[in-house]
Amino acid sequence: MYLIVIAWIYVVLMMSVAEASNSNGSILGALITFVLYGAAPVSLVVYLMGAPARNKAIKKREAEARAAYIAGTPAEAHPETASSVPPDAGSHAAGGAETVAGDASIAPVGKEP
Repeated sequence: MYLIVIAWIYVVLMMSVAEASNSNGSILGALITFVLYGAAPVSLVVYLMGAPARNKAIKKREAEARAAYIAGTPAEAHPETASSVPPDAGSHAAGGAETVAGDASIAPVGKEP
């Protein structure tokens, strides 16, 4: 996978050198050639080709966390598999009675205003 990337960067680098050393060329043209023909497309291709590996790593972490949960050990015992977002420790529904009680125009269920 990386052999093609390295070869393409080499080709684009040689295109940039030819642009800069030409009598009608410029350093700015060489830089634009390198960025638009080399760096941007190569970074996009490498990112897209790495997507399956990222998905596999995410699924592996989720499977390890699920196995730890089923085994009864807390997720904090395995910091590499623990979620970065703590669970909701409250016993109320989101947007529950606290938001309704703060608005005086809406009476709670079974109460008259």
